[in-house]
Amino acid sequence: MNIKPVELTTGKGNLPMLKVQTPWSAAEIYLHGAHLTHFQKNGEEPLLFMSAKSGFAADTAIRGGVPICFPWFGSREGEPAHGLARILSWELAETVVAPDGKVRVTLRLPQKLLKPEWEVLRTEFVVTFADTLTMELTTKNESKDKTLEIEDCLHTYLHVGDIGAVSITGLQGASYLDNSAGGNGERKTDNEPVLKITKETNRLYLDTTSVVEVRDESFRRTIRVEKSNSQSTVVWNPWTTQKMPDDFDPAYHKNMVCVESGNIKQNKISLKPGQTTALKAVLSTAPLK
Repeated sequence: MNIKPVELTTGKGNLPMLKVQTPWSAAEIYLHGAHLTHFQKNGEEPLLFMSAKSGFAADTAIRGGVPICFPWFGSREGEPAHGLARILSWELAETVVAPDGKVRVTLRLPQKLLKPEWEVLRTEFVVTFADTLTMELTTKNESKDKTLEIEDCLHTYLHVGDIGAVSITGLQGASYLDNSAGGNGERKTDNEPVLKITKETNRLYLDTTSVVEVRDESFRRTIRVEKSNSQSTVVWNPWTTQKMPDDFDPAYHKNMVCVESGNIKQNKISLKPGQTTALKAVLSTAPLK
């Protein structure tokens, strides 16, 4: 049986989806939101967590995988949370299969779908599938005279065996805003060499470019999150205390943790006319030593 490296098919909710197969991995990405919902290396557990209760509809965001938060992060009065990108249908611009079997997919956000204040942004999401998962969100300000302030974030849900057996490294010494219940957005410093998730956690780390590693004792692997052109890192787990929409069961907190790469709040980007920015994250796994 001859397996196609890239196949455009129909996914859940009758939404168009790309299935990707490489010598090392299998993946799925929806045109709705340019949303990665699956990446799995041969012989491993899936890298990305997906909510089994997620809706798949043209007017709602998919829950899990890698939502793209753009051109803002968080809430904005009268606007969808985390921006427009994750609820719009992107266009398939290009697929390339390299001689060595790597697959590169480029999706483009139609500018005509954006509101007038944002339609000068030319935005593409380029994903390279191999034994690693490489994601790059590029944006060019095509305005002749208007500087735009944007936030971007790859809101990556990582799949873990048991959150109680997970430890996170790479953020010691960084300052963060504590956005968990009771945290009140207070600015704190992470003084611990290892972060353990034992309660609702919502930390926006600022001014950090560090590599983050997630050590998962249950799945016996380490997930490495390496990034560039990113000054912010978010670590999030809602536990059972954060009120969540119906597309997320509180019990799911045991099997996920978000480690997100982006440019948020004081790290937001001031994009001048003609200027391009490119947020990049590379996810890889290795067996525990």
